[in-house]
Amino acid sequence: MFESLSEKLEGIFKKLKGRGVLSEENVNAALREVRMALLEADVNFKVVKDFIEDVRQRAVGKDVLESITPGQQVVKIVHDRLVELMGSTSASIKFGSRIPAPIMLVGLQGCGKTTTAAKLARLISAEKRVYLVSADVYRPAAMEQLAVLGRQIKAGVFDAGTLRDPVRICVEAVEQARKDGYEVVIIDTAGRLHIDDLLMEELRKIKEKVSPAEILYVADAMTGQDAVNVGTKFNELIGIDGVIMTKMDGDARGGAALSLKAVVGKPVKFVGIGEKIDALEVFHPERMASRILGMGDILSLVEKAQATIDEKTAREMQQSLRKSDFSLEDFRNQLKQIKKMGSLKDILGMIPGMGKMKALKGMEPDDGELIKISAIIDSMTKKERLNYLIIDGRRRKRIALGSGTTVQDVNRLLKNYIDIRKMMKKISSKGGVKSLMRNFPF
Repeated sequence: MFESLSEKLEGIFKKLKGRGVLSEENVNAALREVRMALLEADVNFKVVKDFIEDVRQRAVGKDVLESITPGQQVVKIVHDRLVELMGSTSASIKFGSRIPAPIMLVGLQGCGKTTTAAKLARLISAEKRVYLVSADVYRPAAMEQLAVLGRQIKAGVFDAGTLRDPVRICVEAVEQARKDGYEVVIIDTAGRLHIDDLLMEELRKIKEKVSPAEILYVADAMTGQDAVNVGTKFNELIGIDGVIMTKMDGDARGGAALSLKAVVGKPVKFVGIGEKIDALEVFHPERMASRILGMGDILSLVEKAQATIDEKTAREMQQSLRKSDFSLEDFRNQLKQIKKMGSLKDILGMIPGMGKMKALKGMEPDDGELIKISAIIDSMTKKERLNYLIIDGRRRKRIALGSGTTVQDVNRLLKNYIDIRKMMKKISSKGGVKSLMRNFPF
């Protein structure tokens, strides 16, 4: 999402860091470019004005301009200010003392509330028993959609039956959840194409009857500053406690994520980063600021790896490496683990400096290549995967035909695999396996 902004900011700061000495004029010139980059990223203009002024006051001080690395200090000031802009620290859900704790999701139609309700339920279910209820009696199949998603994550789902009063549905769902021993009730409310009196009155009644522990506004990142304006309205009319930004994996400019906390006064608590049911993450302002400035996000990468990498597979790979017996079967298993973590582009973006690969011709990460490699290996017999030396010309033709690729693609894969085997053997002989596995479990 922040690719364009990141590229522009990296270019601006590269020029600053290249100067041995900075003057106030140098800083002001750079900040003019930063202002334009933020405005082009659709950040609220008032937020940009305050941001630039605050950075200027911090950056033109004597301690910065006369320091040994003034350019880097300016970058740090911008980083720290970005963190403050987005809320300083991650904000968790406050469940309160009531059991079950109702969590109410609000937002316009099409923002992804129903999918987000299931994603949030999956996230919370690691610690608490979660119950889902749809109060959307207007959108066709809305209740059925939530029921299907609920079954996927093995969460409880309220069956409204013939009920068509959203308020009564919510009240009865909370009561049913209490009887069945659930700890959290996530309420998926109805949306509209725009805010209207009927929608707000319905939400106010639900709030009054169920007394939610939190009301979370689900904002579509693709709508830019409209998401900020709608969030302001929701906060004024019913009160919200936080924001969930959806579609953060899209190609929107990202201004809403940078503006919401400053304009609405409520923190972004979670971000949706894909369509899959596990594609919801806690929002960390410091990590996001680092990624925007091209500094990577190793912590998120490690957490993502820990959540998706199968420990048994990792141990088996470690044993294979120790025996210098890294087969194509092992290679295929590791590719599966990597694909679980998301796109290569996102993974590389979390590694400091690796995000710049996209700027190099021919070095862009290609998920399609992973699919092709997997198809080729899947077309091999198990015997071939365990012993690549038996793959002769006849077998290569069969593998290419079975995978829908060419013999040249098969040859390229085998060559790369042999190079990887040699590298793994060197690592193993030097006793570096434990270190490798500790840092890159896939």
